[in-house]
Amino acid sequence: MFKFSSNTLWLLLLTATGLTYGLGESGELGRASMAPVFLIFGFALFKGVGVILDFMDLRHAPALWRNLLIGWLGFVVGMILLVYWIGQRY
Repeated sequence: MFKFSSNTLWLLLLTATGLTYGLGESGELGRASMAPVFLIFGFALFKGVGVILDFMDLRHAPALWRNLLIGWLGFVVGMILLVYWIGQRY
């Protein structure tokens, strides 16, 4: 994973937040395609990993802690995507 300065990471997080807001407000999420949903949650994963590694300062922590938090984040995002996908089918 890339190492950014705090200011650069903050700007990237701010940009990702703006992009997800714009995509959510565009009305594209109600369409048949799952691509915008995956894009939004991809940004969420990027933002979450950035916060975990740099703002929570776990980049140099034991691998167990990093893997637990990033795994938890991936699990939660995966479950939300699964529920959304099931909801779209019925």
